[in-house]
Amino acid sequence: MPFAEPALLSMPRDNLNDILVFMAVTDRGSFTAGGQAMGLTRSAAGKAVARLEERLRARLLNRTTRALSLTDEGRTLYEHGLKILEAVEGAEASVMGPNGVPRGTLRITVPDAFGRHVVLPVLKKYLDAWPDVQVEVNLTDRLADIVEEGFDLALRIGGADLDAGLVSRVVAAYRVMICASPAYLAKRGEPKTVDDLARHDCLVFSSRSRRQSWRLRNDDGELVKAEGRSRLRLDSGEGLRDAALAGLGLAFLPAFLVEQDLAAGRLRQVLAGRASGAVKIVAIYPTKRRLEPRVRRFIDLLVEELATERD
Repeated sequence: MPFAEPALLSMPRDNLNDILVFMAVTDRGSFTAGGQAMGLTRSAAGKAVARLEERLRARLLNRTTRALSLTDEGRTLYEHGLKILEAVEGAEASVMGPNGVPRGTLRITVPDAFGRHVVLPVLKKYLDAWPDVQVEVNLTDRLADIVEEGFDLALRIGGADLDAGLVSRVVAAYRVMICASPAYLAKRGEPKTVDDLARHDCLVFSSRSRRQSWRLRNDDGELVKAEGRSRLRLDSGEGLRDAALAGLGLAFLPAFLVEQDLAAGRLRQVLAGRASGAVKIVAIYPTKRRLEPRVRRFIDLLVEELATERD
């Protein structure tokens, strides 16, 4: 946009700052959180938005006791504000070049067990390499809204349907396997075919938004959905592993979560070779023409460190 530069140069700094406060309030969903993001009190953030509305002679936010929502005018301003921020980020990236030094805060959301077992060791190397970066990690098996909750990056097991404005990259793949404790198998017997699972207790991952489906190969090599009983469902991969160790049933889990237990004999693999390939680990992030160095470098390090796990 050729007119963007003179427009920005002629714009009073207070006006631009009020727009940034308005965008922070919109992103965080409240004056308190938006103000904190800009280093302001709730009152100062509210006054900045009020000044902006008065200057533009338009209401930008609908305010209720429970939530804020954009008016049509507010949405228009917000979309133009995104273009301004994108232009600023592009200018910084062009100066830093493709090998810009990572700095700032990297905010990521990661499945709990994967984060503890796999991501934390990678983060140590990342923090050692880039001292100007701070990292905030959200360890949860809940599918967070990346844009609404302000994350730079999400790691998902098995991929996910992408919303508009998001892109993904496969960073690793892990073998998946069915396993159970020796005590459970001694009591209930070891399944020899996929059909045998109908007589077993299957521990299944289940949350409000997702439920695990066991896709296995039958005796004919066809991919089928296993029809096992599911009396216990959990919303945590670590919880499924613990339940399997406690003898509560069979669990279908990625290798990174159970390999030490298998090596120590605490769990045993059953129906080897029936699992369908590997589960992919996918990095998901908002679409941008240029990724910030702190995000790009972390994704690259994940790919480098986890490459040995790929099939």
